[in-house]
Amino acid sequence: MSEPTTSQRHRSDEGRDPHQREEEVEVGATALAAPDVDEADEKQTSLWGDAWRELRRKPFFWIGGVLAVFFLLMAIFPSLFARGADPRACSLSNSAQPPSGAHWFGYDQLGCDYLAQVVYGARNSLQIGFTGVIGLLVVGVVVGALAGYFGGWVDSLLARITDIFYALPLILGALILLRVGPEARIFGEPVPVISERGPGAIAIALVFFGWMTAMRLVRSQVIAIKSSDYVAAARALGAGPLRILVRHILPNAVAPVIVYATITVGALIAAEAALTYLGVGLQRPNYSWGLQISDGQNLLRTAPHLVLIPSVVLSLTVMAFVMMGDALRDALDPRQRS
Repeated sequence: MSEPTTSQRHRSDEGRDPHQREEEVEVGATALAAPDVDEADEKQTSLWGDAWRELRRKPFFWIGGVLAVFFLLMAIFPSLFARGADPRACSLSNSAQPPSGAHWFGYDQLGCDYLAQVVYGARNSLQIGFTGVIGLLVVGVVVGALAGYFGGWVDSLLARITDIFYALPLILGALILLRVGPEARIFGEPVPVISERGPGAIAIALVFFGWMTAMRLVRSQVIAIKSSDYVAAARALGAGPLRILVRHILPNAVAPVIVYATITVGALIAAEAALTYLGVGLQRPNYSWGLQISDGQNLLRTAPHLVLIPSVVLSLTVMAFVMMGDALRDALDPRQRS
């Protein structure tokens, strides 16, 4: 049977009730508008909203978050957690005394309150961890964004420089830099930051040999995003490379960078403790968990708390940031969601 022609359908519509035709038009308009409503709902459900809903169901995120906040408060307000004890008030008569009800962590080999020593050591460790991450992100994001966006010889040159730094491991490279740092000279004068071996020198050494992973991560994200339609539209409207990178590409490449930065805070804290333990990190009168472990290793049999307590605190701090980073990675990656 042949389909009705246009004129036949027109004559059929003329014979219908006008109210019936209006209802059909309204139904058709509602059907056409439905995809727009669904699209608006999808836009409202952002990546970060989905990630937060996923994070709320992960106990590891809450455990890591609580531990991280606890140690951050300890670093900011050390006197509150040291129970009023002065870390510099020492008496050799209390040397290496074990923990007790009055002094929860006992005393170190110099007769100083060990709780105060451990609490005040959190500030330097977290300071190095956060400043180091900020520094390596600045270097890695800038170099990676330039390499990924411009490509060509720029990408090749920056990639080869990155490979050169990758050839030297983080701990070994920082150890060499800190070892020769006190002898470094600029116009015959020593470099103040590096020669002092304070928290600033440790952070600089870790940044100098630790920015390469951030660079490769950002580079791969920029290469994947720069071919998107909205980037092409911004370029067609006359936006320059700097505006495109800052306004359109980098905000959409930030998720994996945040995951990497969270885990790296813990890695740099552990690296600082390792460098200090090896004798090239922080020196007295600075407080450091690595320094406490190094000083207490000779009394491990008679006073094991001098090694065990800072080791446990260091492990919990590193574990807190690693757990948060793992939870963020799973929440921001749709393939990892249950």
